[in-house]
Amino acid sequence: MDEAYVRSLAAPGKTVLVMEYYDGQGKVSERKGYASASGFKAVSPTDFRVDTSLTVRLYGIEPCQGDMVNRKENFAGSCDDYARQGLATLLQSPRVIYCRAFVSETGAKTQDATCYGYYNFPGSLDTVDMFEEQLVSLGSHRIAKRSDGTFARTDLKEAEDIGRRGYGMWADPRIAGQ
Repeated sequence: MDEAYVRSLAAPGKTVLVMEYYDGQGKVSERKGYASASGFKAVSPTDFRVDTSLTVRLYGIEPCQGDMVNRKENFAGSCDDYARQGLATLLQSPRVIYCRAFVSETGAKTQDATCYGYYNFPGSLDTVDMFEEQLVSLGSHRIAKRSDGTFARTDLKEAEDIGRRGYGMWADPRIAGQ
């Protein structure tokens, strides 16, 4: 992922979202752009709405099951609410959201993708971060498992190891046992 390219997509006063679709050889087959003056909103623990015809689902992550308590963050409630709050927080201030999906997702109403956010606060922060990695390392989400019990995203294992040190959902011993 080219961070300079993602930074170049920023537009004054708007949140820009770019969807790139990749073919089996890893080449971009199609690119779509969106802009919003008010940003994009979380509609579930893993989904955010781009417009009336497109919702992006962050691929390979999920909330924990049931209810959880995190005293440090003064949260008690459902895992879904905690995860949705985590996603909503990430969506508050990126200047650019850059998502990559397989070409098979083109045209679907809900598309699985991996997304990155470009955050820029002059003088203090200038970074491009993967949404899934941030959410998993903060403990608002965990890596989803396939039906055979293997992880859907082995690239996020290190991030989950960070989260499991007691952040977010992992602060609740009942969740750590899941």
